[in-house]
Amino acid sequence: MSDYRKMSKEELSAEKERLEKRYNDYKAMGLKLNMARGKPGPHQMDLAMDLLKMEDYTTANGTDARNYGDLEGLYEARELFGDIMGVKPENVFVGGNSSLQLMYNLVAIGYTFGFQDSPCPWSKVDHPKFLCPVPGYDRHFAITEEFGIDMINIPMSPEGPDMDMVEKLVAEDPTIKGVWCVPQYSNPDGYTYSDETVRRFAAMKTAAPDFKIFWDEAYIVHHLTDEIIETPVLLEEARKYGHEDRVFMFTSTSKITFPGAGVSALACSENSMKYICKRFSVMIISYDKMNQLRHVRFLRDKAGVLSHMLKHRRRLVPCFDAVKTTFAQELTPCGQIAHWTNPKGGYFISLYVMPGCARRVAQLCKEAGLILTGAGAAYPYGRDPEDSHLRIAPTYPSLSEVETASMLLTVCVRLAVVEKLLTEAV
Repeated sequence: MSDYRKMSKEELSAEKERLEKRYNDYKAMGLKLNMARGKPGPHQMDLAMDLLKMEDYTTANGTDARNYGDLEGLYEARELFGDIMGVKPENVFVGGNSSLQLMYNLVAIGYTFGFQDSPCPWSKVDHPKFLCPVPGYDRHFAITEEFGIDMINIPMSPEGPDMDMVEKLVAEDPTIKGVWCVPQYSNPDGYTYSDETVRRFAAMKTAAPDFKIFWDEAYIVHHLTDEIIETPVLLEEARKYGHEDRVFMFTSTSKITFPGAGVSALACSENSMKYICKRFSVMIISYDKMNQLRHVRFLRDKAGVLSHMLKHRRRLVPCFDAVKTTFAQELTPCGQIAHWTNPKGGYFISLYVMPGCARRVAQLCKEAGLILTGAGAAYPYGRDPEDSHLRIAPTYPSLSEVETASMLLTVCVRLAVVEKLLTEAV
């Protein structure tokens, strides 16, 4: 292999023929591979099966978890999530199996009623807006799009979002009502916000009195190395500046125990807790406290969670390494046609291919039996301005499937790049 950008048209044409042959060999295999979503594999979910063996549902203080009550969640569950997120149990609300549902409900509250510090419901604001660090989590963006909230792209770096841009926008525009953030092992780049970025989020001046930070700690305990990375607790940092009411922190056990039957939680200020409980009490009497208690007894505390996550790590690290090794062997010798992230935690690797090629790569993969998250999905409205980003999720397939999928993916990347270079050479 040699640098594609330095090849002549004739050399590119010959390389295209070689790649097409390899690609057709993969198509003939009838593959059915999927690296589209960050789902735990079966062996990971097997690790939590003992969680279902509990028979006694009476809490330490005598509460029967099978009955109504405790809208905010069992106190033991609030303690567990407080330990994980670094906040007091009184600042924790424990929900159902989905933190995304909590996020959706809070956006719905803001849009329909506003919050305790809102001059009016967001729906009464002319073109309410959210800031969206990109690339980011497509399901976050889907929520704000569902409510017709305009989304503004904010470039990401290894330190976090471009805070100069964030601070300028929120200080000047009162219609900007919130921001989506995945501060630790971000989806999809795997970046962790710097301490300075967290401090600036906590301290910044906002034109909107009801500006909210949706701080998604989805991967707070999902470490892939021996280094246990932790960031300052945003709720406590914001409290130092009198801005604690702007913070909503979220997490869940979706990728710790069972994605479809875990427990979610949010952390917020005392004022926000009172307000959202008032709104939630009309919708639900309590979430599944039996499941909350099962999780408390199985996981116990943050130390227990980290011990459990070591078992996940043993399964995931070989899959992540397989992807990065294949990329290095098959793409690096071709010159500057692609680069990728090297996350220390989380569930994804970002692959950046030559601009104008991502959609073609995804199409080629699909036709050969490999499903990826759609090109552009990590940007609001599904529009990647460079058409260069692909989110790779190596968690669900077996190691052998990851190895096959990674090799096929590199063939598709190289073929798409060669096609584009040939078009430009005409």
